[in-house]
Amino acid sequence: MADGASYEEAVANAQVVIAEWIETAQALGRPIPEPKERGRRAHLPMR
Repeated sequence: MADGASYEEAVANAQVVIAEWIETAQALGRPIPEPKERGRRAHLPMR
């Protein structure tokens, strides 16, 4: 999970988490799924 003071910061933090997950999966020899369709964004409610 990632959060941040702004939407942009939260997205940047999520990108770090994704990169770290991929690095860990590679180190453990686990398969990494191919990305799904690009260009689609999750619709997240804003508070």
